[in-house]
Amino acid sequence: MEDVKKNLFETKRRIAKAAKRAGRNPDDITLIAVSKTKPNEMIEEAISAGQFIFGENRVNELKEKKDFFKERASFHQIGTLQTNKVKYLIGRCDLIESVDSTHLIDEISRLSVKKNVVTPILIQINIGREPQKSGVLPEDIYNVLEYAAKAEGISVKGLMAIPPKCENPEDVRPYFKEMYNIFLDIRAKNIDNIYMDILSMGMTHDFETAIEEGSTSVRVGTGIFGKRDYMI
Repeated sequence: MEDVKKNLFETKRRIAKAAKRAGRNPDDITLIAVSKTKPNEMIEEAISAGQFIFGENRVNELKEKKDFFKERASFHQIGTLQTNKVKYLIGRCDLIESVDSTHLIDEISRLSVKKNVVTPILIQINIGREPQKSGVLPEDIYNVLEYAAKAEGISVKGLMAIPPKCENPEDVRPYFKEMYNIFLDIRAKNIDNIYMDILSMGMTHDFETAIEEGSTSVRVGTGIFGKRDYMI
C-alpha cells in the first residue's frame, strides 16, 4: 500500500522547489491529486493530509466519489468527456478541465441553465496536434473561445493541455512554453466572459518543468497514489 501522506509531502516539496526556481510563489500552484481507479480509503488518507482537490477521468467514478465525499472534497473531470455523460457532472464537478468542442459546450450550457448553476470549465488544447488525443487545435482556440463566451451557464476559467509524452521532461518543455504563450495572449485580449486564471498542465513525470514554464495547476496521480490497476 502506498504511503499517500508521505508521497503528498514529497510532491508538495517538489512543487515548492520548482516554483522557487522559476521565481514564483508556491502557493500559486494548485495540486490536483489524480485519484482515478483508487479507492475511497486512499482519498480519505489524502484528505487527512490536507489534500482536498482530486481529478477523475471516468464520469461514473467521479459521480460516485463526489456523492460519497460531498463537500469534503472537490473533484475535477480531467478525461475525455462524452456529451451523454455531462448530466452526471453538472452540480457535482467543481471544474470540467477537458472541454474540447462546441457541441460539448452546448450540452454543458444547456444542462447548467436547466439546473440554474454556472459550471466552470477549461478549454483543452491539443498542443502536440496528436490525432489520437482530444483537444482544440491551437489555431482554432479563438473560434472556440468566442463561441464559449456567448454560452449561458458556463464560465471559462482557463486552459488545459496534455502534451506528447516524452521520456525526458526537457523534451516537453517547448509544448509548455507554447501553451503559456497562448494563455498570455488570450489573457491580454480581455475577451468578455473568458477568464485566464488557470493553466492546467504537468503530470507526475513532468510537473516540475510545467511549473517552471508557467503552469498554475498540476495533475499528479502515480506520484501520490502509486500505479493504477485498470482491471478494476
